Amino acid sequence: MLLDVIKVTVLAHSVLLLEFENGEKRCFDMTPYLDKKPFIRLKNQALFRRASVDYGTVVWPGNIDIAPETLYDFSIPVASVECISIA
Repeated sequence: MLLDVIKVTVLAHSVLLLEFENGEKRCFDMTPYLDKKPFIRLKNQALFRRASVDYGTVVWPGNIDIAPETLYDFSIPVASVECISIA
């Protein structure tokens, strides 16, 4: 099932708080992606903090985006203890 992201908040270095169209709030850690193209540029914190939502997913300036299914499938619910510890 493909769910659109409707809101993104940068919590900490490489961690995103995501809200999906079904009302779920989930945390996504970008750390494993930051050594891969095109995400290498997001190691620049000023650029990383410019995350926004467009077309149902998270995007950054410079034509960088990530699939919403990746964000959902590899994120953890906000209520999870792990989510709190990575933020």
